[in-house]
Amino acid sequence: METYQALTVDWKDSRLAAEIREYAMNDLPEGEVTIRVAYSGVNYKDGLASIPEGKIVRHYPHVPGIDLAGTVIASSDPAFREGDEVLVTGYGLGVSHPGGFSQVARVPAAWVVPLPPGLSAKAAMAIGTAGFTAALSVHRLEENGLAPGQGPVLVSGATGGVGSWAVAMLARSGYEVTASSRKSAEADYLKGLGAGGAISPADLESPDNRPLSRERWAGAVDPVGGPFLPGVLGSVRYGGSVALSGLTGGTDYAATVFPFILRGVNLLGIDSVQCPMGLRRTVWSRIASEWRPDDALLEAVSHEIALSELPDALAQVLQGRMRGRAVVALSR
Repeated sequence: METYQALTVDWKDSRLAAEIREYAMNDLPEGEVTIRVAYSGVNYKDGLASIPEGKIVRHYPHVPGIDLAGTVIASSDPAFREGDEVLVTGYGLGVSHPGGFSQVARVPAAWVVPLPPGLSAKAAMAIGTAGFTAALSVHRLEENGLAPGQGPVLVSGATGGVGSWAVAMLARSGYEVTASSRKSAEADYLKGLGAGGAISPADLESPDNRPLSRERWAGAVDPVGGPFLPGVLGSVRYGGSVALSGLTGGTDYAATVFPFILRGVNLLGIDSVQCPMGLRRTVWSRIASEWRPDDALLEAVSHEIALSELPDALAQVLQGRMRGRAVVALSR
């Protein structure tokens, strides 16, 4: 390959615009591993990278895409060889480093995860950062004592990428799952993923703003945060945990210490970006085995788009109009 194409976000007529540009191989950034990218995925963070209000990218032009999966075509690190199937999520990919919305990528070897056996590149990107975050959330909840049979587990923002995968993974592990979504028309979709029931986010609010309400949830996966988080914390059962990974509901919340000191509730911060490589490989191994999606689940949770369709997909994810995951096909 002498050239490759990538979606590029750059200033044009005083506004940020996304367009497909062609690059030469010597335009690639520094890094030990060069990858022919087969698939990427669309995340909320990628949408933020495409707008000035997102404030996660400092320098333009920029190639977004915080996920990629493909095949090594060159490596100066002995841990990886030509032909190896790999994936990369998090670290600086798509933020401080050119990302996965590109037919070729070059990255530091320390960011690269061997594609686990039994997981295709397309399936890995249908899962992507969203599914990895969901899996990391469930993994951390279980490390803190959650087990099937303890009662219902809440998943907020359940029709989004993290929420959809959290519902499916919890259900596959034998948990009773209650899904929260403002999209009432998606109840059948959520039940198809394994949710036992679906509720409105308004149902999570504490009556009269009380710091504690009746104990409803054995645990919770929350990729939303914001004003409903206090109600979730105040209704988790004694010793239970909330795995918090997102801010689509806002960065602030008004709460008290009562859930923590009177019920022993744990608020677990979930970071998929700088997650240590040992834990990262452990979680991807679980994704490829006990949580591996079958074809029906992949079809339910994801849909494939072309590189040319990315600008519209980025707008959809920012507006909360995307169900599940959009997988970007990049190979040619």
